Amino acid sequence: MLKKTGTMRLLAFTMTFAAIAFAHGEEKPAPALGVGQSEPAVAPYLREEAPAFNLTIQQFRDKFNAANPGLTLAEYKIIKQQEDKSPIVRAASRINTTLYSSVALEKSQRQIKSLQLTYLPAATALSVPETAESAAKREKAAAELMTNYMAAFILLFEPTQTRQSCRQKAIELLKRGKGEPFYQQTEGTLRFVIADRGEKGITFALEPIKLSLSDK
Repeated sequence: MLKKTGTMRLLAFTMTFAAIAFAHGEEKPAPALGVGQSEPAVAPYLREEAPAFNLTIQQFRDKFNAANPGLTLAEYKIIKQQEDKSPIVRAASRINTTLYSSVALEKSQRQIKSLQLTYLPAATALSVPETAESAAKREKAAAELMTNYMAAFILLFEPTQTRQSCRQKAIELLKRGKGEPFYQQTEGTLRFVIADRGEKGITFALEPIKLSLSDK
């Protein structure tokens, strides 16, 4: 019963995202570039040739908090790993009980290789009686918060865009990646990833990519 309820809550959450996207439907999304729905055997940022942003996690957090006083990020805590040979270091920052940000850092310079935002269904809330109306309000608030953080992440790496256009891009990414274990879209030197794991949650990732000579 618990598993079924969790699935229903996540379904309601993704339906809320769909409703948000529908509300913004008057703007037709731009065609995706470099889209692929097949899940790779190895995450792109883990590959040996994968680049990193010229930005440490502390520099990113300082810039983000300065630009977004209403969407602050707490300090990222390093996650201890059993595998010392891993080429990356992981760290995470808790936003609330259902939303957190994490990063994959280059081991030597500690620069960001992958910046991620994950929504996890609130398992603790399942034992608390809740009306359909209050559940809908909570899911809508959670969807809005994740969308706002996604837009703020995108804006930091695409400063020539407006906050509204970045929000629209976040909504489009969530809509396109709904139900996909791995959805990616590349634009210029950035890769946007959506991983929808059903009852295990939804993850958004923003990563740098190398351009080939033919792309320049």
